[in-house]
Amino acid sequence: MSRFTFFAEKPVRPYHKGDVLFVASVIILCGLGLVSLYVCTPYKAERLFGSSLYFVRRQMAWAAVGLAGMIAFSVMPVRVMKRILPALVIGTLILCLMTLVPGIGDSRKGAPRWIRIPVIGTVQPSEFAKMALVLFLANLFDKIQRQDDEFKNEQRDFLYPLIGLMVFVMVIFLQKDFSTGLFIFAVGCIMFFVSGARMLWIFPLLSLAVPAAVLMVVMEPYRLMRVVAFFKPEDFLLTSGYQRFASRRAIIAGGFWGNGMGSGMQYVNSIPEVQADYIFAGWTNVMGFVGVIAYAAVLFVFAWRAFRIALTCPCRFASYSAYGSAIVIVFQSLINIGVVCGALPTTGIPLPFFSSGGSSLLATMCMCGIIINASCCDEDDEMESVRKYSERNIESFNGVVVENE
Repeated sequence: MSRFTFFAEKPVRPYHKGDVLFVASVIILCGLGLVSLYVCTPYKAERLFGSSLYFVRRQMAWAAVGLAGMIAFSVMPVRVMKRILPALVIGTLILCLMTLVPGIGDSRKGAPRWIRIPVIGTVQPSEFAKMALVLFLANLFDKIQRQDDEFKNEQRDFLYPLIGLMVFVMVIFLQKDFSTGLFIFAVGCIMFFVSGARMLWIFPLLSLAVPAAVLMVVMEPYRLMRVVAFFKPEDFLLTSGYQRFASRRAIIAGGFWGNGMGSGMQYVNSIPEVQADYIFAGWTNVMGFVGVIAYAAVLFVFAWRAFRIALTCPCRFASYSAYGSAIVIVFQSLINIGVVCGALPTTGIPLPFFSSGGSSLLATMCMCGIIINASCCDEDDEMESVRKYSERNIESFNGVVVENE
C-alpha cells in the first residue's frame, strides 16, 4: 500500500511576506478616500439621492469588493495569472465594446463609457482596461526577453505589443474617452521604454501620437473649449472653465489648516463633480495645506515601495506587471491633482482611492494586489516559468522533442 502525504517530495520554500509599508500605504489611502467623501459630499448626496451618506456607503461596498480582489491577485501564482490573462484581456475588450450597444451601454453627456448591470449598477470598463493592458504588455515583454539571441527579431517582436496597445487605445477612443485613451497610450510607451525597447521605436510612435491627439481635440468642440478655457480662464469662468474656477477657489479658501466642516463648505458644495474627479479640491478645502502634505507623504511612500518592489522582484513578468500598475496609479494621481490645481486642462481622470466610483476603486485595488504579489515572488517562481516556457517551445520546434539536461 502506497503512502500518501501532502506536498510529497517538494522542497521546503521560504515564505516571503508582502511589503508592510506598501500595504499600510494602501490602507491609509483607502481610509483617507472614505474620509474625504464623508466630509465633502453630504450636501450633494442629500440633494440627489436623499441620503447624506450615499457616496460613502457605495464606496465602502466597493472597497470591500476591491479588498477581495486585492487579496486574490496578491496570492495568485504567477502561472495562474498568465493562464487567465487571455480571458481577462478579451473579456475587457468585449466589455469596452458593449458600451456601444444600445440597451446595455449607458451614455452620459454623449459619451458611451458605462454599461448597466442589474443590481450592481453602472460599470466603467475602461478602468479595467488599464490593468488588462499592463498584464498584456508585461506578458509579451517577458516572452521577448526569454527568447534566445539567435531567434530574436526586434522589429517583429515589438510589433505584437504595439498592435495590442493600439487596439486598447482605439477601443477606448470609440467610447469618446479621449483622456483615458491618451493616458493608456502613455502608460504603454513607458512600459516599452522600461522593457528595453530602443528609443528608435518610441520616437516615431510619439511623433504620430501628437498630431493624432491634436486632430481629436479639434474634432470635438467641447474638448477644444476645454483647451481654450485652460489658456484663457478669465473668459470662461461661468462656462467651460467653471469647474477649474470653483476648484481653485475652494483650494485657496482652505488655507493652511483647512476649514473643516464649517463655513467653508459652500465653496466645496459649488464644485459640480466634487465627489468624482474634483474630490481633491474638497479635501484641500477641508484639511488645508496640512492635508495636502499628509496625502503627498502617503503617496510618496506608496510610490517608493511600489517601484522598489518592481525593481527588486526576480520574476520578470511580476516585475513588469508591478511597474506598470505603479505607473498607472501614481501618474493618474499626479494628473488628477494637476487638473484640480489648474496646472493641466480638464480631463476625466479620477483620483485613485478618493474619487467616487466602484470601477476605479476595484481596478486600483486589484493592481495593488499585483504589486503585493510581486513583493512575494522569489527566484523559484522565475525558474519555474522559465522551465515551463522552455519545454513548451523546445518540444514544439519542428515537431522534435528535445530533452533538457
